[in-house]
Amino acid sequence: MKAVILAGGLGTRLAEETSVRPKPMVEIGGRPILWHIMKTYAAHGITDFVVCLGYRGEVIRDYFLNYGMQSADITVDLGRGAVQVHNSRAEDWRVTLVDTGADTLTGGRLKRVLPHVANDDAFCMTYGDGVGDVDITRAIALHRAQGRLATLTATQPEGRFGALRIEGDEVKAFKEKPNGDGAWINGGYFVLSPKVGDYIDGDQTTWEDEPIERLVGDGQLSVFQHHGFWHPMDTIRDKTHLEKMWNSGKAPWRVWEN
Repeated sequence: MKAVILAGGLGTRLAEETSVRPKPMVEIGGRPILWHIMKTYAAHGITDFVVCLGYRGEVIRDYFLNYGMQSADITVDLGRGAVQVHNSRAEDWRVTLVDTGADTLTGGRLKRVLPHVANDDAFCMTYGDGVGDVDITRAIALHRAQGRLATLTATQPEGRFGALRIEGDEVKAFKEKPNGDGAWINGGYFVLSPKVGDYIDGDQTTWEDEPIERLVGDGQLSVFQHHGFWHPMDTIRDKTHLEKMWNSGKAPWRVWEN
């Protein structure tokens, strides 16, 4: 099975970082968040990726073109212009990089890469800016068992602000970063049939709007409820939070061994 990753957006709320690189290349622990997402899929046996490029797509291209060299010991023969690779530590991944346009919206990006998954009965898809310990294997199993065109992973995010319980003019309780309000939101990590392309009109279609609404209306959207960790990287505050988790050695989304 392949995994499609949407990696072409501007990331305007991370402007301090994204003025020089696309959002999926913003680093956590010295590695792009895109790498963290791919490692999560690889932990579930999915190592064939289709990455949708847009804004500053050349940064992602250069990263993967040079990945093998950066992950290996090498000997460079300057006189002959030869390079010998020793002990490559690069992951055994296949990565297809597709320019889906600078201004294309999420649905349009997905539609543009459907030829790369056209012969598959199903494929995974997610965004290039969020991490979680999602049980992708179970999500795929649910998708196949239900037989619908699309399966969405739903999650319940943590609260962003301290919560007060007030009685009259007295604070009775305070809790920093409480659980959220219990609402389920779109956590990405979709499993899709290539037939979802019929629900996407073109480049200016936002996947999260009309296509999903039409899938719901047709009874073609299943939900996989994820009760574990999930966190987006929308702001510098999010990046700092994830970085602290990684540096602590207790990053919940690290579901791989090495």
